[in-house]
Amino acid sequence: MIGKYKIITLCGSARFVDYFQKMQKKLTLEGNIVLTINNLSPADADVVWTDELKAMLDDMHKRKIDLCDEIFVINKDGYIGQSTKSEIEYATKLGKKVNYMEPQKF
Repeated sequence: MIGKYKIITLCGSARFVDYFQKMQKKLTLEGNIVLTINNLSPADADVVWTDELKAMLDDMHKRKIDLCDEIFVINKDGYIGQSTKSEIEYATKLGKKVNYMEPQKF
């Protein structure tokens, strides 16, 4: 099957890595191209976590948002951290659709 596939970027805290994997699988099987967070963790002993590295990774994720049609926020138990808030704001400014795993309580 050849078609036009929606591109979705997953956003949220890396603490929910299991949910990222589940949502990536679900959304892919529904016919979407899914961009997700990197596979790095502060627990990785071979990675030196500097402010520059964190800034680069944050910027790379925003480039994924540039490429996508919409974002899907992994907000387990309503949790949205500062980085994810900035990604939601960025996507909103670009006019991207924002969907949430769990209903948002405003």
